[in-house]
Amino acid sequence: MPGLFSAFDDALLVEAVRTPWIDYRGALSTVSPTDLGIHAGRAVLQRGGVDPAGIDSVLAGNMAQASFDAYMLPRHIGLYCGVPQQVPALGVQRICGTGLELLRQGAEQLQRGQARSVLCVASESMSRNPIVSYTHRNGFTLGQPVEFKDFLWEALLDPAVGLSMMQTAENLARRYGLRREEVDAYALRSFERALRAQAEGWFAGEIQEVIEQTFEQPGLAPRRLKLASRQARAAQDSHIRETSAEALGRLNALYPDGVQTAGNSCAVVDGAAAALLMTRAEAGNRPVLAHVRGAAVVGVDPAYMGIGPAPAIRRLLDGCGLRLEQIGHFEINEAQAAQVLAVQRELELDDERLNIHGGAIALGHPLAATGLRLAQTVARQMAASGRRYGIASACIGGGQGMAVLLENPQPTVFN
Repeated sequence: MPGLFSAFDDALLVEAVRTPWIDYRGALSTVSPTDLGIHAGRAVLQRGGVDPAGIDSVLAGNMAQASFDAYMLPRHIGLYCGVPQQVPALGVQRICGTGLELLRQGAEQLQRGQARSVLCVASESMSRNPIVSYTHRNGFTLGQPVEFKDFLWEALLDPAVGLSMMQTAENLARRYGLRREEVDAYALRSFERALRAQAEGWFAGEIQEVIEQTFEQPGLAPRRLKLASRQARAAQDSHIRETSAEALGRLNALYPDGVQTAGNSCAVVDGAAAALLMTRAEAGNRPVLAHVRGAAVVGVDPAYMGIGPAPAIRRLLDGCGLRLEQIGHFEINEAQAAQVLAVQRELELDDERLNIHGGAIALGHPLAATGLRLAQTVARQMAASGRRYGIASACIGGGQGMAVLLENPQPTVFN
């Protein structure tokens, strides 16, 4: 089968954590992605009881260059997390699959004996996406337009096919015969499941609240994390809310005769996530969230980019010698409701294994960080249900799909 496949037999997901996902222009809107990443990285090391001096490699992901030191984001995250100066840091970018790519590259470093422990961090500030000009380095010409544009908005367009990400979802809606009512119903289910999970305290188990703080390390200038709007802390996901079919139905479609609206598309949020990967020997007797067993990346038609998880999951299952019915939990990123419904229909995947605590429509999608959230959620779901296998997957702008297979270290259900 086409695509890139990797199998792993000595890569353990030891610990994972994330910040709350906070709405665009909310409490995290003034915080640089570097500082969000430092916060998440420090939190995962603390939760795992891991001395940063023992980290052999730092992998960090970020999409939007939302601060002037963005080039050095991976290195600064490592240094301010206390990782030794001699340990290198690498920036990783696979758009919406970045968090999953961090796990793939980290697992490969462990598998090859290049590292015994890897710190993976992904961070995104959608609020700080810049207003930019790429054409004015040589000055302003008399009478010509001053071409400053909104990077966050313009980046949604794929010029190779002349379509926005929303339009690619509309293409899938037409291909799979999805009606507006079905798409809104899926969005409503995402909100309802996330609202119930939040009320039951499910997400609290994966979130480290963000408070105002100063990051200090010997020999380095202090960094200050300051929240917006005089807020003292950000403790839970802010986009989760009650809604109804009627409320979703009243929203205008983004395109004529389309099915996608602001209510059935992923929320725009800020946030960061982190994970610790170790070999068996390095982990020793530590509790383990999951084994990372495999990863697959495929390319698809950019005009139908949202279908990417379907062939990626098939490539992953084929490489690992598993069948779809053996997978107990799927977390597939909800870029758009029509997109994830198309994937569900293509795979003939039942509702009770898919995004059982809601997804990005209700929680939000901080681009680079989403993949780590998906993997963490799958690992925690397997621990709760006893199921042996789970898959985290995402579509990727430009026409790709990615999927990662996780295995429960202590399964109790095998079919």
